[in-house]
Amino acid sequence: MGASPTLSVTPMTLLPNRRHTLALLAALLAAAPALADTWPQGKPIRWVVAYPAGGGSDFLARQLSPQLAKQLGQNIVIDNRPGAAGIIGTDNAAKSPPDGYTIVTGDNGAMVFHEAMYKKIPYAPSDFTPIGFMARFPLILAVNPDAGFASGRQLLDDLKKNPGKFSYASPGIGSPHHLAMELLKDRTKTFVVHVPYRGTALAVQDVISGQVPMMVLDTAAGLPQIRAGKVKALAVMSKKRIPSLPDVPTLDELGVKDFEVTAWQGLFVPKGTPADIVARLTTEMNKAIATPEVRARLEDFGLEVTPTDGPALAAFIRKETTFWHALIRERRLSAE
Repeated sequence: MGASPTLSVTPMTLLPNRRHTLALLAALLAAAPALADTWPQGKPIRWVVAYPAGGGSDFLARQLSPQLAKQLGQNIVIDNRPGAAGIIGTDNAAKSPPDGYTIVTGDNGAMVFHEAMYKKIPYAPSDFTPIGFMARFPLILAVNPDAGFASGRQLLDDLKKNPGKFSYASPGIGSPHHLAMELLKDRTKTFVVHVPYRGTALAVQDVISGQVPMMVLDTAAGLPQIRAGKVKALAVMSKKRIPSLPDVPTLDELGVKDFEVTAWQGLFVPKGTPADIVARLTTEMNKAIATPEVRARLEDFGLEVTPTDGPALAAFIRKETTFWHALIRERRLSAE
């Protein structure tokens, strides 16, 4: 058989294709901003909430989304995807196209706690680009009114004197409410038995009925019960007293210095979402939150409105991750 034919390629052979490729790339780069400028267009934006309808996270999204949709000129559809402490919905958002048509609520659990509380989660916080803070839910140390605790000071004293005698409820392992109580136990050198529930409603029900004497509540779930006299607030976990409970002292006032834990929530998009879409979302989100009627509804629900931009939220998350991962390791906490 003769020698196999060979293809000889010279620089001159490549030149037309090369010119065509460079021209195509230039056209694509030039078109990219134009495509982003037309966003959103043609389909609704999906807002993933990784918790059930009716809770605090859902309330925040549903109060903010109509105003945000009005500003953007496009419908926003709330997509509740609860399960596995928010992991299912957060993972769904992480694996969505980074085209600006999926946004997601991220909180302490999804963006900080879960990486340390679970051996493995299907996404990483780095799979997201932060848009900015939305709001914080102040946390309250609350008890059954008939549990025998007259004040926050008495409660802390009784916990110290009776290690293991008392228990506390939480909405679930790895929730901000759980981690806040574990930090309090660490700071006060006390031992209180953790009784985790599947959600806030069941936990609150058992505190009201006296099955469990105490729990950490966020303002969204706690204020209605406190105002109805079904549970009693003994301390707030914010740096300052909160307007909705002006007579309830902070833990700092009770001697637990530099104590501050809140259930915060921010807005995120899948990593790779165009930078100009991220910038516009940040601008429009902050504008929507600042709308007087929206802000009033959020504050009436007990939220602290704390809008920021993405870099500020990213820096906060880095700081939170360092602090909480160290505590989780030291106390050997695990969701598994």
